[in-house]
Amino acid sequence: MATGGLKRKNDSDNDVKAKKANNFWKGGLLTSMNDPDLQVFSDERITVIKDKYPKAKYHFLIMPKKNIPNLKSLKKEDIDLLKYMEEKGRELSKSSDAERQFRYGYHSIPSMSHLHLHVISQDFDSPCLKNKKHWNSFTTEYFIDSKDIIKTLEKTGKVEHESFHFTSLLKSDLRCHVCKKEIKTIPALKTHIQQHSYQVKTTDT
Repeated sequence: MATGGLKRKNDSDNDVKAKKANNFWKGGLLTSMNDPDLQVFSDERITVIKDKYPKAKYHFLIMPKKNIPNLKSLKKEDIDLLKYMEEKGRELSKSSDAERQFRYGYHSIPSMSHLHLHVISQDFDSPCLKNKKHWNSFTTEYFIDSKDIIKTLEKTGKVEHESFHFTSLLKSDLRCHVCKKEIKTIPALKTHIQQHSYQVKTTDT
C-alpha cells in the first residue's frame, strides 16, 4: 500500500512539473519581450527580439504589444498592425543583410502563446535547427507568409486552419527548400543546402 501511494504521489508531482514547464514554454515570449539581451527594437505598437534558439543565421520575432494570443484571435481591425509588423520585418532584414533572402510569416500552430511574426533568413544555417519538426515548420505550408494571412483577414475577417492537416506536415519527409530533393537525415540536409545561394535574386532592367 505504501509503495502504491508513493508511486501515485510521484506521478502527481511529475504531472505538476510537466504542466509548469509547458506553461513556462507557452508564455516564454512575454518574458523574452522584456529581455534586454534579446530585444532589438521596441515602440508603442511592437517589440522585436532575436529568437532565443534561432533556426537560421538571422532569425527575429516581431510581437504586438496588444494582447493577441494567436492567429485565430485576429480581427479585421488588426490588419494595419499586421502590415506594420511586416514592414518592420522587411526593414530589419535589409539592415541585417540586404543581399540575403528572407521570409516573413507565422506558424499555423505556434508552440508559444502570443502572436509573433518570424523574420528568418533562408540559409537555415544554425546549430539550433536539429530535427524534422524544426525544418518542416519553416519549409512546408505549416509556415504561412504574412501577406497571405493579411489577405485572408481582409477577405474573411478571421483566420482559421485545420489543425490535423498542419500538424501532419511536421512529419513530412525532409526535402530541400530550394531544389526539393528528398534528403534522409538532418545532417545530410544541412550539408546539402550549403550548395545553394541565398542571395536576393535581381532582375535585369
